[in-house]
Amino acid sequence: MNTTPTTSPHAEGTPLATTARGRALVLAGGGAAGNAWELGIVAGLLEAGVDLTEADLMIGTSAGSTVAAQITSVTSPTELYAAILAEVPRPPAGGAGSPRGRAPGVSGPDYLAWSNAIIDASTDASDMRRRMGAAALERDASDDSGQTARWRDVVASRLPSRHWPQQAVLIPAVDAYTGEPVVFDRHSGVELVDAVAASTSAMTPYRIGENRYLNGGYRRSENADLAAGCRRVLVLSPFGGRSRMPLEWRMDLASQVADLRAGGSSVETVFPDAGSGAVFDANALDPSTRLPAARDGHEQGRALAERLAEFWR
Repeated sequence: MNTTPTTSPHAEGTPLATTARGRALVLAGGGAAGNAWELGIVAGLLEAGVDLTEADLMIGTSAGSTVAAQITSVTSPTELYAAILAEVPRPPAGGAGSPRGRAPGVSGPDYLAWSNAIIDASTDASDMRRRMGAAALERDASDDSGQTARWRDVVASRLPSRHWPQQAVLIPAVDAYTGEPVVFDRHSGVELVDAVAASTSAMTPYRIGENRYLNGGYRRSENADLAAGCRRVLVLSPFGGRSRMPLEWRMDLASQVADLRAGGSSVETVFPDAGSGAVFDANALDPSTRLPAARDGHEQGRALAERLAEFWR
């Protein structure tokens, strides 16, 4: 596995890691529900004999970056799933919900309204990223300076280990100053906690040294294109491949899958089924969605094992 270390902006669309014979697992973003659903899927598949943690390359975006860090640690997916089941149930937040435990600045509908306005005003993906970064930095100028430290503590509490795994893991983000994509790996000189915190940050940019970073989903919806060159690519997409970006920007999953297949990769995608779909449509950022999302993901993983076994092995 060859990876190009980077802590600086990386040319859009150029893969950082390729392996002609490897398997890639792509873990997309999806808030609190998405994290729980993906962990449920991975645990359910593992119990049925399909071990996604054996991937040669993992690409984790936003909530998916947390999953990538979690399942490459010494803690097994089964234990991670059991921990969700043991969480103290929380009532639905309703409306904007409680910001506690969420990415900086995120408050449900407020975040969607803020980001949708920027998307609608943008001419293309690069313009959107620049505008998103500028708007986030403007918020940051008047915001509480302790947010980065608090968010780092929240992220660290979710990770079984603060050290990068030897396994190849890529975590994308966006440079808030330039709008350029950045992809972190264990060679980047950035701690795992900071890479995950950057990829999960939304309306308020996350500080690493003198730089500021925003959510990896602004680079591309699932960032599956970073798996270019891998023989088999499995994508877990909590939002079912949907994108709020105009299709002509080609940030959507369907465009990424088409490009991967054109490059010779075999690609499978997994979306929430009817049982868990309502969780995401309600409010994926709400912590109260975690338990039903995890349970539905677990059942779905077990049901998918026969279909995915041959593909993954």
